[in-house]
Amino acid sequence: MDKIARIDMGAAGGPKVTVGDLGNYVGLGGRAMTSLVVATEVHPLAHPLGAENKLVISPGMLSGTTGSMTGRLSVGCKSPLTGTIKESNAGGQAAQVLARLGYAAVILEGKPEGDDLYKIVINKDGIKVIVDNSLKLMDNYPLVAKLREENGDKVAYITIGSAGERKLLAASIACTDPELRPTRHCGRGGVGAVMGAKRVKAIIIDDAGMKMRPPKDPDAYRDANRKFVEGLRKHPVTGEGLPAFGTNVMTNVLNEAGGYPTRNFKTGQFEGSASLSGETQAALEIERGGSATHGCHRGCVIQCSGIYNDKDGNYLTKQPEYETVWSHGGHCGISSLDTIAALDYLDDNIGVDTIEMGVTVGVAMEAGLAAFGDDAAAIRLVEEVQKGTPLGRILGSGAAVTGKVFGVERVPIVKDQALPAYDPRAVQGIGVTYAASTQGADHTMGYAIATNILKIGGDVDPLKPEGQVELSRNLQIATAAIDSTGMCLFIAFAIMDQPETFQALLDLLSSFHGSTMTGDDFVALGKKVLSAERDFNVRGGFNKHHDRLPRFFYAEPVAPHNLTFLVKDEEIDEFFNW
Repeated sequence: MDKIARIDMGAAGGPKVTVGDLGNYVGLGGRAMTSLVVATEVHPLAHPLGAENKLVISPGMLSGTTGSMTGRLSVGCKSPLTGTIKESNAGGQAAQVLARLGYAAVILEGKPEGDDLYKIVINKDGIKVIVDNSLKLMDNYPLVAKLREENGDKVAYITIGSAGERKLLAASIACTDPELRPTRHCGRGGVGAVMGAKRVKAIIIDDAGMKMRPPKDPDAYRDANRKFVEGLRKHPVTGEGLPAFGTNVMTNVLNEAGGYPTRNFKTGQFEGSASLSGETQAALEIERGGSATHGCHRGCVIQCSGIYNDKDGNYLTKQPEYETVWSHGGHCGISSLDTIAALDYLDDNIGVDTIEMGVTVGVAMEAGLAAFGDDAAAIRLVEEVQKGTPLGRILGSGAAVTGKVFGVERVPIVKDQALPAYDPRAVQGIGVTYAASTQGADHTMGYAIATNILKIGGDVDPLKPEGQVELSRNLQIATAAIDSTGMCLFIAFAIMDQPETFQALLDLLSSFHGSTMTGDDFVALGKKVLSAERDFNVRGGFNKHHDRLPRFFYAEPVAPHNLTFLVKDEEIDEFFNW
């Protein structure tokens, strides 16, 4: 990947494409690329939906190679949801295809006048920006079907649904999976609204005629990849739990631990959890002729996704992930997998983040717009978003906006982004991650569940404040580096427990780039990314007082442990002092 494409959507006379070398961004990919570009080139006080913001699309450092697990795509910008810097990543085919075309980043800049809608075609011959108003207000599934008729099945698609076009703050960006379904989403932070503000509806990426990216040392790369895959396959999480039951294997685990937020974080256990569990879900998928094991991109050896069919055996959606099952399930008092699958399909089709949307529905239920446990009402609320009604626009703008509009006191957000599926009063380490993250509440920034609950990489008591800041800090540094490689974050389970698997990852990076990457270099990369993100936020007016959970987590004990969040503010304020 030796070039960056800049597409000025607001150029005089129409969008203008410029392709140049990497300049100061040599050696970067994924989150490192998106965050460094945004931190360097976007004014921190820019309006997220204005011309000054940029949408940076970047495959990882190892994407487009024969390496396993290398297919994550990062998208970065200033977030319209949080006002902070944002990186959101997804699987699917887009990262591999874009990398093989040689692009380390595609950057959407400026903002066009008028109401024309554009699609972008990227192939070995270059980049074309084409007006296509026939795509207006199409949602992702029919949109991709239409694009496939025109462009075929040997390409990758990046699209937004009607939510992104309407610039709703919960809007996601969809990437197609190997079957060309728009199921893999850069979900968090409203990145789809930024793409919509640039008036870009779809990006079609065709790598016909291109080869895999070659490593500098092919033999060493092949050997490192073999060792890396062996490590993933022998770890109980990446080799057994995730392939068999998907990410939803965590439902029973968190419910048992008392950290499963129920009915808008009123309690830490849900009486209907067994009917929502990964074990139940996998059995149902197999019974209906779907699949409990599926890779979101080629080269995935963990295979933590699946195919969820309806009761008649027809495809309904990809396997709803743990966060989706929780947000539309226990959080809303709903215990039907079929209802959750229907909501997952709606979210993917409209193009909204399933976490933000599910939490928002729960906040709406708290406001009295529906009763907790009302399946039909939950579906109707999400359909309002699809219709673009005034209520739908409120809900599609996320939990923070919905809470303000309807006067709800208990709104589980940090920096205006909804909390994911772990109660910080029962899992104190994840509370630090929510609070200190540069991007609002996000479990993927530093997955303290690994050590607090699963006892991977050590054992830090989830119910005590001691050691939680250090745990979250170390995890956030490692995560920022992993997000830059193009690797799936789930590799962290194996590399935290198996030094030889971590070394294999370092060897992959070293042999591919023809350099030597040490563990210290890996840590330095993570710190570089986090420091750039933190600096952007500080220049944008964020300070230590924004690194806090909502007050109810400090004031309301949660059953069954009857604890509040115990980590002191002063400790969290030391998070970035490394």
